[in-house]
Amino acid sequence: MTTLTLKAQPPAPLEADCITPDNLLGKTAAEISGLSVVCGNETNRLGDWFTVAGDGADDIVIEGDLARVKHIGAGMSQGQITVHGDVGMHLGAGMHGGEIIAHGNAGDWAGAEMTGGLIRITGNAGHGLGGAYRGSRRGMNRGLIMVEGNAGNEVGATMRRGLIVVLGNVGDFAGAFMTAGSIICFGQLGARPGAGMKHGTIVTFYSPELLPTFRYDCVYQPGFLRLILQSLRARGVPVKDEYLAGQYRRYSGDLNALGKGEILVYDQR
Repeated sequence: MTTLTLKAQPPAPLEADCITPDNLLGKTAAEISGLSVVCGNETNRLGDWFTVAGDGADDIVIEGDLARVKHIGAGMSQGQITVHGDVGMHLGAGMHGGEIIAHGNAGDWAGAEMTGGLIRITGNAGHGLGGAYRGSRRGMNRGLIMVEGNAGNEVGATMRRGLIVVLGNVGDFAGAFMTAGSIICFGQLGARPGAGMKHGTIVTFYSPELLPTFRYDCVYQPGFLRLILQSLRARGVPVKDEYLAGQYRRYSGDLNALGKGEILVYDQR
């Protein structure tokens, strides 16, 4: 196991995309300390900002208030990163595999454009969770993101595959322009969920304010959702029995786009 402990708060955001199991595996503590990071417009050594303990392994533990440390786990394909404290923007962005567990809050763009792996955030997440960067046509494309707190705007925007689960509330434009994948929100959905969506599924357990371009279809019990909820319960998510056995109102849309997406709303009657 490799342990990185933040020495002091950087005066500017610290770009630390070198912190991945792929980069640290097989390196000595001295080699890890010598990896390059960028603080503001200066290139520094990782060891200038972190105390390094242990040789390179695919199990990384990071400690400290990392709210100004960006790109941790970006592009990783294996291993595990555990963060004890808040973490900055782009956590696990573009990751292909492995697992990230953040015991705290995460900044914007966590899991942006990821293609595999697992991200679990015990606090809140910022905007763009599992979404696409500005100008990009493809957001999250496989993988699982779980947030135990709230999440910001544009969760899963332009996502193509994968699953995003938020136990708290979600901001505006959740699932905007998504073409596949699923978003499950156990709290309240913000304004205009599913705007421009072509395919995919958004699930909510409270009645949201839907765009007029979504059409009510029916009330039914989706079998695939029961399987997903059961798998989430096995991961420790407190899924209520009535969510497993209950029925859901289906709304199809966005009819301004292809219109083959769906928003499932738990029927509380």
